[in-house]
Amino acid sequence: MRVRPLRGEPVALDLVDTVWMEHGSLADQFDDLEGVRAWLADHDLPGADDVDRVRDHLVEARDALRATLDGRGPGRLNAVLGHGGLRPQVRGAEPYEVVVVDDPSWHAAWVAAADLTRILRERPDRVRRCANPECVLWYLDVSKNGSRRWCSMDVCGNRAKVGRFHQRQRTAHR
Repeated sequence: MRVRPLRGEPVALDLVDTVWMEHGSLADQFDDLEGVRAWLADHDLPGADDVDRVRDHLVEARDALRATLDGRGPGRLNAVLGHGGLRPQVRGAEPYEVVVVDDPSWHAAWVAAADLTRILRERPDRVRRCANPECVLWYLDVSKNGSRRWCSMDVCGNRAKVGRFHQRQRTAHR
């Protein structure tokens, strides 16, 4: 199983980030079923018992999330959201909500899609794509001043710094 360069984002963005650039080409955590199982386990989501169908729905949701983030419209995201909803419940005196889906294999995909709607409602200005034009990762900027530019300072941020350094060196030698 491949190791993704960015982890720990909210579930919606973490699903989007299951595709990343590796050695100049796209890598996909869901290329094998173990990658799907690992992602489900990371987020404590059901579906490992029907992983083939769950993977198909996760890929569909991932594409819908990416389309929404890229500004191509919410139609596909709304189609994924149409497979479920939240049902309010009360236990004792404590209210809570239960995810209800039309097919259990949609549960994880629906949770990720619903999470994006929550993020866009609460912090739309903080959802960002990495400033590295060769990177395809998205993140939620939780920095105090909202100035984060890179998915990871260790990877894309350092590449940008090195690139600027080499450009200055080339300019200085001319």
